[in-house]
Amino acid sequence: MAIAKMKLINIVADNEYLDEVLARFIELDDFHPEPASKLAGTVHGLTTLYYENPYLKMLNRIKEIEADMGLKIDKREVDVQQCDLERISRFIERTHDKFDQIDSNMKEIKLLIQEDEDALRQVKNIESLDISLDDLFSCRYLNSRVGRLPLDSEEKLRFYNNRPFIWNSFSRDNNYSWGIYITSQEYEREVDNVFSSLYFERIHIPDFVHGTPEEAEENLEQEIASLKKDLKKLEESKKELLERTRDRYSIFTSVLEHVSKIFEARKYVIGLGGRFSITGFMAKDDISGLEKKFEDLEAVEIEVRPASNDKRLTPPTKLKNGWFSEPFGMFVEMYGVANYKDIDPTPFVALTYTLLFGIMFGDVGQGLVLALLGWFMYKFKGMKLGAVGIRIGISSAIFGLFYGSVFGNEHLLDPFFINVLGLSGKPIHTMDPGFTMTLLLSAIAIGAVLIIVTIGMNIYTNYKRNHIVEMLLSHNGIAGIVLYTFAIGGAGLMLSGIANLFNPVTIALFIVLPLLLMFLKEPLERRVHGEKMFPNGFGGFFTEAFFELFEIILSYITNTMSYMRVAGFVLSHAGMMLVVSSLMEMTGNAGPIVFVFGNLFVMALEGLIVGIQVLRLEFYEMFSRYYTGDGIPFKSLKETL
Repeated sequence: MAIAKMKLINIVADNEYLDEVLARFIELDDFHPEPASKLAGTVHGLTTLYYENPYLKMLNRIKEIEADMGLKIDKREVDVQQCDLERISRFIERTHDKFDQIDSNMKEIKLLIQEDEDALRQVKNIESLDISLDDLFSCRYLNSRVGRLPLDSEEKLRFYNNRPFIWNSFSRDNNYSWGIYITSQEYEREVDNVFSSLYFERIHIPDFVHGTPEEAEENLEQEIASLKKDLKKLEESKKELLERTRDRYSIFTSVLEHVSKIFEARKYVIGLGGRFSITGFMAKDDISGLEKKFEDLEAVEIEVRPASNDKRLTPPTKLKNGWFSEPFGMFVEMYGVANYKDIDPTPFVALTYTLLFGIMFGDVGQGLVLALLGWFMYKFKGMKLGAVGIRIGISSAIFGLFYGSVFGNEHLLDPFFINVLGLSGKPIHTMDPGFTMTLLLSAIAIGAVLIIVTIGMNIYTNYKRNHIVEMLLSHNGIAGIVLYTFAIGGAGLMLSGIANLFNPVTIALFIVLPLLLMFLKEPLERRVHGEKMFPNGFGGFFTEAFFELFEIILSYITNTMSYMRVAGFVLSHAGMMLVVSSLMEMTGNAGPIVFVFGNLFVMALEGLIVGIQVLRLEFYEMFSRYYTGDGIPFKSLKETL
């Protein structure tokens, strides 16, 4: 449960082996590569071997055509010997042109079918007029228009009753009135303009339609049948084309994606004249797998150096956590990635979050329900939050056992404590007024312990970073831990009547001296680095440092008191469940319903609030003391390509 030990890796070979090395390099899933551009500019003569990817444009073109043609491409493993872009381009453009031609013909035929079907409908309507179509449309003095008019527009025709036209509606559907209007040639344009303003859609009767309406119907039905037959042939041709090209497109896509990845990997290659180098980081335990990957290529050299060997590069952070703490990594990542030289806070977060949540939300029944819900979320949805729910739910159930609370019932477990364990009752009486002060003091004690632990973690972190002044003189360093431990420990012993540690000597050594060192921290740090202690004069420094020291003392007090919320939520949870119990007694037969919905309400509301409050304690009261989160996350090659 720590940060994986990194090693700096250099893969070096002659340029003639570049493609072969990159083909194996892209298969690595535990290698954090460093861009060549980061290193090439620092040394004269070093170059990058990356330029515009020639395969990417063709790959994007294939994907566009696949989407246009509606092809579903299955990825496959391919043996890439060579990639002839020109041959692939000719094939895909030729097949796409043929697809476009078929698709265009199909759209044209569908349009003709629709027009003929509309005309057929109007011809059937005209049957009631008992007149030849040739006579109807070849009148010398009258002009006829057949089509459809929106229903709301038909109602507006009454506003044009003074115009010289006749409108006859044959049928109506949900949206349109299908009919014909007749006017004289003299008023043709005027009437056409009226109907156009009302969104009249004219339906043209094809030129091949002649004779009586019955003869016209027969001609149209034959034409529609013929067009549908042509459409079916085109659909079969389209399907055949897709089936014939799908396999080739699948191969082309897989080949291009593979060679494109190989080419993109060039961004990590540094040119050394006739040789090249690839630089990156790997966990120490994974290096054997890398050496095995290239063991049959004698021309390839793999150099393994300490992670900090190249000062131009910062080692990435790769976390290794056990099954219990791993899900809590999501909370750590929300704050930032641990620096490689820091410690991994995930196990500490997992332990403290689980314990604090359990204390604040202690209930056997609700805790088990929360754990079960978390299990379902993690098992079937793969949610890390569900895995967190399992752990904090079990913690809630354990502390609920100490509180003797099962779905808010404070006496259900009394027989177990008395008859089985031989106790006088449950161990902790959260609702007993006499226990309130003990609970508050216990919460403060928990907070004090956590503050001391986090200051200790910060001391260790600064030691690893070689920040000696920060480690010794910071309020989160040795000076701070001495001051805080003595003050909080002395106050506790004095209030309990055990001993009084406060006397002139101890106050001078453990309070005044640490405060003085914290006060002079910045001048002493400048002195260590060979700078002037008071560059802006002592007066300005004194004023600023005095208020900063005053703020530090206040922060010790407020941070400690902040943990009183732990006790507050213990009492809050018990109080809310007492309200639910009282409502159950008041509602009589509806008590079971109140019991179910009351528990669900408390679990949803208070569970969410407690989860947020514990996270707040983690971030503001603990992380702020020892964790910076300024690290670089480990990203494998497969994540970057």
